[in-house]
Amino acid sequence: MRTPRRPLPLLLLPLLSASQTARAQADWPNRPVTVVVPWPAGGSTDVMTRVLTQQLAAATGQPFVVENRAGATGTVGHAHVARARGDGYTLLVGTNSTYAIAPHLMAQLPYDNETALAPIMLIATNPQILVAHPAQPFRDFAGFLAFARAHPGRLSFASSGPGGTSHLATELLMQMAGIEMLHVPYRGGAPALQAQLSGEVQVTFVDTIVAVPHIRSGQLRPLGVSTAARTPLAPDVPTIAEAGLPGFESSTDFALFAPGETPPALIARIHAAFAQALAEPAVRERLIAQGMTPIAGRTEDFRAYQRRESEKWGALIRARNIRAS
Repeated sequence: MRTPRRPLPLLLLPLLSASQTARAQADWPNRPVTVVVPWPAGGSTDVMTRVLTQQLAAATGQPFVVENRAGATGTVGHAHVARARGDGYTLLVGTNSTYAIAPHLMAQLPYDNETALAPIMLIATNPQILVAHPAQPFRDFAGFLAFARAHPGRLSFASSGPGGTSHLATELLMQMAGIEMLHVPYRGGAPALQAQLSGEVQVTFVDTIVAVPHIRSGQLRPLGVSTAARTPLAPDVPTIAEAGLPGFESSTDFALFAPGETPPALIARIHAAFAQALAEPAVRERLIAQGMTPIAGRTEDFRAYQRRESEKWGALIRARNIRAS
């Protein structure tokens, strides 16, 4: 006669649950992973994420599916991931325009920016180049500063929209240099670039990968690189800090997040997988060719960096009285 199976003591159930959770984390990934990009397909965040996910899929044998959820300065995608389970199968690649800037521009976010998303790592930074139309009388950054100081409000600059990284980089420049220019916002980077190329505006911060071909063709004149180090795509262009504004630094930063409830052990495993993908020479070469600087920083370093970036841009937004459209 078969002995009836006795139910497990209630005290053992939490231990089994914890053991199963630990085993599931150790097995990550064992099914498809969705990586949300909060911007449209074809942009720099999307391109970089697809380079990474191709490598991750090859390394793990599991699909990494990129899902574009654009809208509201990236906050639509952030909100979607904030509501997901913290099991490692829904991740987010966000930019500092959303995780560090949007909270200071928007009256209310559909998630708690402090707790709803768990920071994992800074993936890469993307410098911008301050460019001028070649018809302008200044040929370098020093000449630009002298002209702007002598003619307050005469120069205009384009941006992809209020609160974007190109807009705030210019606001930071004006604050630090003591100059004023007219902001002309456009609906996206492409029309802002066309305005710069046609001479509708005089200067604009443009992503390196976009700016370099126009610099080489003579359609745009480079004035300075926004980051602390020069870009390999334009090594002869000095940084703005080198060229006359010490301490100036701005970039578009790409970072990896998970839902806020994701356990630390799983965060560490995800970090290791992405860091390994970023260490692959072919991946690094493709990102550098796109004008990006791969980072693969530690989780604790990124948490501190995120706080500093939020404080920096929040102070600028308040001081310059910047409002989102």
